[in-house]
Amino acid sequence: MSDRKIAVVAIGGNSLIKDKQHQTVEDQYEAAKETAHHIAEMAVNGWDIVIGHGNGPQVGFILRRSEIAHKVEGMHELTLDVCGADSQGAIGYALQQNLQNEFRKLGQERPVATVITQVLVDHNDPAFKNPSKPIGGFMDQAEAQHRTEEMGWDVVEDAGRGWRRVVASPLPVEVVEFEPIKVLIDAGVIVIAVGGGGIPVIDSGDRQFQGTAAVIDKDFASSLLAQLLKADLLLISTAVEKVAINFGKPNQEWVSHMSLAEVKNYLAEGTHFAKGSMEPKMKAIVWFLESGGKQAIVTNPENISRALKGETGTLIEP
Repeated sequence: MSDRKIAVVAIGGNSLIKDKQHQTVEDQYEAAKETAHHIAEMAVNGWDIVIGHGNGPQVGFILRRSEIAHKVEGMHELTLDVCGADSQGAIGYALQQNLQNEFRKLGQERPVATVITQVLVDHNDPAFKNPSKPIGGFMDQAEAQHRTEEMGWDVVEDAGRGWRRVVASPLPVEVVEFEPIKVLIDAGVIVIAVGGGGIPVIDSGDRQFQGTAAVIDKDFASSLLAQLLKADLLLISTAVEKVAINFGKPNQEWVSHMSLAEVKNYLAEGTHFAKGSMEPKMKAIVWFLESGGKQAIVTNPENISRALKGETGTLIEP
């Protein structure tokens, strides 16, 4: 492993979409450019970096295009694992090219590569018995019943708006492409990996992998990769400059530093971090630090450099 410091930087898929008026591929590319600028600065300052990213909105777009093409033109529909792979390539391309351009602006030639990454999950994970992650578009009851009977989908009624498919969100067990990722990092390559939490695969026996309909949390996948790399830092780039306790309440308080024990206590209280938002990020950080990680930082993209200097962000240490 390199003598340089290793950081795994997890960025959200939502961070590439600023608002409903900026959802096009071109808009997402421009948003990726802003994030790449800050990550390139981090690399120039001595960090070896693996970038993990979310893909929730992007996979949603891919699924909707597939559904519409099927209804209008009779085209074959895409499976969820293939949608994940598509999004890894597209988002990886935007980040990869922007990073290369940023390095050239800074007078450097740093290699950047995207690794299409499978992540193994346990087919006995309890999440498969309680699928809860909504994906795809809305359906009427007749289509929902057809999908359930003919395709084995799990569907739920969504607040009077129609029916939606739901899938499991199991914990990541293994990063299948860990060895090539490690080789690239050792060679000084900036790597984009575990996109969207990785393409979820199960082992059908004797290490024969196959894709499965699931969504892996990108922060947990990034945490696992950071553990495997023995990374010095897990940096979660999100929409807020710092983490807050009592979030959304009159006594909300932005916090600059937390210990692992404090985070675990806050999580146990269950009232501080929003479920589906900050809560999984904090749980991923706990997992990283309990497995030997040295420190984690939560901040927004524009404050990455300042957070690394201790000027802002939330630093979490054992």
